[in-house]
Amino acid sequence: MVTGNGLRSRLYEGAVMHNRLRPVRHRFRYRVFSVLLDLDELPEIARTSRLLRIERPGILSFRAVDHGARDGSPLGPWARAHFAACGIADVARVELLCFPRLWGFVFNPLSVYFAYDAEDQLAGVLYEVKNTFGGQHAYVLPADRGADGRIRHGVDKSFYVSPFIDMAASYHFTLGPPTESLELVIRETDRDGIFFTASQTGARRELTDRNLAACLLRNLAMTFKVIGGIHVEALRLWLKGAPYHPKTAGPVDG
Repeated sequence: MVTGNGLRSRLYEGAVMHNRLRPVRHRFRYRVFSVLLDLDELPEIARTSRLLRIERPGILSFRAVDHGARDGSPLGPWARAHFAACGIADVARVELLCFPRLWGFVFNPLSVYFAYDAEDQLAGVLYEVKNTFGGQHAYVLPADRGADGRIRHGVDKSFYVSPFIDMAASYHFTLGPPTESLELVIRETDRDGIFFTASQTGARRELTDRNLAACLLRNLAMTFKVIGGIHVEALRLWLKGAPYHPKTAGPVDG
């Protein structure tokens, strides 16, 4: 999808929601905005955007070191290598959905890479999951659509995320290729069924300095809300008596 400014890259402004069903009930929701960046367009964005700084400090910025190999190396080759390792070799371009840095800081619990083939059809999805302990893991899956056009993935959990969620669980992702809107739903299950649901929704905006400024003004403390919210909600879960699961060995990169 090429927008009016000639870029495929764009913004999505909306909300994140978490809903825990058991063993204690707990729900919260907060406003966010994300950038969906065509990785091949990063040089053009760096040249034309005065507000979204690429590999440079700024109020809003994007840095490769926050993703992929975490060493600042280009993300396109990293993503293509992961897709190829899972049998998704015909990748013409890659888009990355993530939170940008605000005031120099960012934490992305989940970033999503979309791989498109030479016919510009979605071929694969990479879910890049991070925890607050500095770890990261990639789940890579083919983009097989159902009759309703949505993509559904199921994968066993193999990476420690929360001290209040056991490792004996599975993820079930439901999403559509982000176009006019963004809708990503994650359901986590154990042997007794669904116990946790998270979602991110958003409406598309063109990636312009004006729209970036508007999103920024409406979400001035987004990064701190994401990071702080994780710890505040963990405290609330602890006070509600949710079982605690100590950190175990697992992937630290991916």
